Amino acid sequence: MPPLVIACLAATWFIWGSTYLAIKFALVSFPPFFQMGTRFLVAGALLAAWLRWRHRTAWPDARQWRHAAIVGTLMLGGGMGFTALAETTVASGLVVAFIAVGPLVIAAFNRAFGIKPGRAEVAGMVVGLVGVVLLVRGAGFAASPAGLAAQAVAVIGWSLGSVLSLHRTPLAPGAMGFSSEMLAGGAVLMVMSLAVGEAPSWPPTVGATLAWLFLVVFGSLIAFNAYMLLLAHTSAAVASSYTFVNPVIAMLLGVTLGGELITGGEWLATGVILAGVVLLMWGKRQAG
Repeated sequence: MPPLVIACLAATWFIWGSTYLAIKFALVSFPPFFQMGTRFLVAGALLAAWLRWRHRTAWPDARQWRHAAIVGTLMLGGGMGFTALAETTVASGLVVAFIAVGPLVIAAFNRAFGIKPGRAEVAGMVVGLVGVVLLVRGAGFAASPAGLAAQAVAVIGWSLGSVLSLHRTPLAPGAMGFSSEMLAGGAVLMVMSLAVGEAPSWPPTVGATLAWLFLVVFGSLIAFNAYMLLLAHTSAAVASSYTFVNPVIAMLLGVTLGGELITGGEWLATGVILAGVVLLMWGKRQAG
């Protein structure tokens, strides 16, 4: 592979895999919705400013802003906001293991738009569901029903937003579409933060500040653009390979750096989920 592709793969694998532990570290000073809202508002504003200054990219029109509000509310408000909320009571490694079921949920939502899965894809969904059942029966999620509920909302919100952005509410073309999504989703997250009465700890700790900056610069800007480059220069299968790698990276970092306890049964459940996702992706490739 060309060096650029290798660098982009490393970014999506290791940076995105480490963002979940960074969210955990930032929670020390920045509560969930506030943390995610400020993260995406800053990242979206920086990306939009760059596009306007460097490329003279046009702003989205009113219709595209409405779509950005819908997708941003689901994917960022629901998806990332409730992921951060789940991490207040559940280990970051287990949270990202649960998120790995996302492609299976997306495949289920696609049925509403007439996209029927093949046999291998159905088998992948069944295997993934078995893995989820095993995961939620483990010590981590069993000890926190609220964390489990928050993570279920997160996966459903992210998956539904992804499907709608493809079939019903397309964003503005290129990176400006994702910038508008981050700005709209960030605004929704700040409203959610105000609604539940969140208040950041001030002054924030050095560790929480560095984790927040890591999420803005590396998680939202660098890794995202790396993913866009992968989509442009490689196959969809290569670009989406982070789906298989992120849970393993996140769980390893959670154990080694975050002091999290993950049982052997939870590792096994994660392996079952990933096997289901691999089977689903293989089935899609065969169908294509």
